[in-house]
Amino acid sequence: MPLAELAILACAILLWAALSRPLATAPLTPTLVFVFVGLVVGPAGLAVAGFTLQDTTVHLLVELTLMLVLFTDAARIRLDVLSHEASLASRLLLLGLPLTVVTGTVLARWLFPGWSWAECALLGAILAPTDPALAQAVVLRTDVPGRVRDALNVESGLNDGLCLPLVVVFASLAGAMSGRLEPATSWALFAAAQLLLGPAAGLVIGFAGARTVERAVEANHVTGDFRRLSTVGLALLAFAGAGLIGGNGFLAAFVAGLTVARAAPALRTSIRTFGASEGELLALLTFMVFGAALLPQALARANATTIAYALGSLTLVRMLPVAVALAGTGLRPATILFLGWFGPRGIASVLFGLLVLPQAEHLPPALVATVFLTVALSIVAHGMTAGPLSRRYARHLSGQARHRPGGREHGPALNVPPRSGHSRVPR
Repeated sequence: MPLAELAILACAILLWAALSRPLATAPLTPTLVFVFVGLVVGPAGLAVAGFTLQDTTVHLLVELTLMLVLFTDAARIRLDVLSHEASLASRLLLLGLPLTVVTGTVLARWLFPGWSWAECALLGAILAPTDPALAQAVVLRTDVPGRVRDALNVESGLNDGLCLPLVVVFASLAGAMSGRLEPATSWALFAAAQLLLGPAAGLVIGFAGARTVERAVEANHVTGDFRRLSTVGLALLAFAGAGLIGGNGFLAAFVAGLTVARAAPALRTSIRTFGASEGELLALLTFMVFGAALLPQALARANATTIAYALGSLTLVRMLPVAVALAGTGLRPATILFLGWFGPRGIASVLFGLLVLPQAEHLPPALVATVFLTVALSIVAHGMTAGPLSRRYARHLSGQARHRPGGREHGPALNVPPRSGHSRVPR
């Protein structure tokens, strides 16, 4: 990267670090800042540096970031929370997530009638995962009920990994229908190998590796720094091991994270620390690339149809399934609306979009552009509304509790750690 662009990036990191605490609940989110930095650097800056979206360095950044996001998200969530009576995330994941994919698919089919069902489903699956890091003021505020924060945290920690198999299947099917794969059954064989061998590698490597690292830690053979690096080594080994046997490395990393969290709970703190520092930096760099190279292309392709889908994805496609999934829980309407709105599209959707970008010539030109346009709108809309709506929601609940008690928002909370490294911010 040229020195001028590198200096801009460094200044953005230093400035945000210096003001990170007072800005923790501000409308100006780190994601928005780095997307803006990317716009400042611009495609010209990447071109001068010799980078393109097909460059191996960019692909390495994307793959490494997606792998670590999947691994660290899975490792910070205990699967037993889904069966806990206080967990709303099980409803959001097991009912709301499939309905979101279906609703997004139907909306795409209506707005893009020339697309195949596989292409419509691919768009719906890419935009289904949520990322509350874009609305960190919600998950950091102690006046927002812990049960509500838990729902957003657990949902976002698992829905990216749950959507990944759908992205793989629909991308393979869309490619097969375009004639990319021959014979016609090849897409099924490819998808089956990806979906079966990847998780198998993640399970074996995650379990054996976690136990090995845990025993070394118990024997006091591992220093603090290498304790963090060893867990990242497990993610890399799962990713590479799956690729060597024909499986999907990203699925392997996700399953390895789930396995490590179950087999060696003591390592979760090390994984969470890495994800909150090095992992977050990689995510912000990815958003800078998004602002520099992807957002300008998405804006250039924007039209009434793509904008309509983006707006529908952030509202109807998210909020209707959430309302259905949470029906009968005893939550107040304001809470259901709050959970429905704060389903921002972020790092997972960007990375999934970049993942299918190499086969974009076999997909509708508007598909990937619609993904990036939706993410851009989400970055602005959810980042700007997180603080004000959280304060208003908390005040509303306080007033409702005095006059009409009975809402279940204040039930037992699990205090699931947020993805970011920030501490809770009382207001």
